[in-house]
Amino acid sequence: MTALSDVPFSVLDLAPIAQNHTAADAFRNTVALAQHVERLGYNRFWLAEHHNINGIASSATAVLIGHVAGHTKTLRVGSGGVMLPNHAPLIIAEQFGTLETLYPGRIDLGLGRAPGSDGLTQRALRRDPRSGLEFPQLLDELRGFFRATHPTQAVRAIPGEGLNVPIWLLGSSDFSARLAAHLGLPFSFAGHFSPEGMAAMRLYRQMFQPSDILKRPYSMIGVPVIAADTDEQARFQSTTQQQKFLSLIRGNRLQLQPPVEDMDQRWNEWERVAVEQKLGASIVGGPEKVKRELEALIERTEADEVMIVSDFYDLKDRLRSYEILASLKQAAPTGQDALAGATVADGA
Repeated sequence: MTALSDVPFSVLDLAPIAQNHTAADAFRNTVALAQHVERLGYNRFWLAEHHNINGIASSATAVLIGHVAGHTKTLRVGSGGVMLPNHAPLIIAEQFGTLETLYPGRIDLGLGRAPGSDGLTQRALRRDPRSGLEFPQLLDELRGFFRATHPTQAVRAIPGEGLNVPIWLLGSSDFSARLAAHLGLPFSFAGHFSPEGMAAMRLYRQMFQPSDILKRPYSMIGVPVIAADTDEQARFQSTTQQQKFLSLIRGNRLQLQPPVEDMDQRWNEWERVAVEQKLGASIVGGPEKVKRELEALIERTEADEVMIVSDFYDLKDRLRSYEILASLKQAAPTGQDALAGATVADGA
């Protein structure tokens, strides 16, 4: 069995807005969390693009990445992810070229193809509903902007060209797993909201073709973790994430809600089953239970890295959860060392 000490831990944050709090509070909490996990030796801190969702403040993802990077020193900061079809590839290349220039060697570019929004918001973003089908072409165009400039190249990303901005493909199905394997890119699977699709991790490894980027496959699994000092405390805290997914199922996204003693007063049987399915990969418990289940997850998925998602109403409980997780493992590779020997610059 793979030891936890051999697997880097990272963080996915959506800058959640808790009930009776503001986006400004969410940004302060995001910075506090990033600084906290940096001290604890976590590897990456990624932020996700979402739009028009009550309770999520990470819509201007590149801006927030720069803010977090500016308040940390060694932590890799990036997108988990930026939704490529929402943007012109040149704009993303310029944004992340700027970030890499400001914070060299610390920026990751994780890319997804989902809208990160509803249909009306897609139209507000001027996104064609079919643009997700163009993801491979958009990716190729984006990667071209990061390569060294060709003498005949008419359009350039300045800054951006010739910079090493590691590109990851993100996915909740096998589409991005297949594409990442074909291109020899690292792959991150969204197990935190799509536990039924974990076969994509295995498919990625089976289909992987070595490239100038990676000589062997490198995969990361996203997982919701609610860790507390006891199983009982963790179960109580986990009702915040249960209420979050319940509001999603009902089509009425709420800000993060305080934990409650009894969820049976809030959902019906169908809703309970639906929430439990969405949180099928969720790990909730005290230190020993969390350690056991993380080890089993890593063994089952062969993940090279674990990206932890957590929904807590109170920041202090969230910070404590990441402390407990850090205590379960010895020091693991951090910062730029995580892919050492396995990857080279995307534009090299």
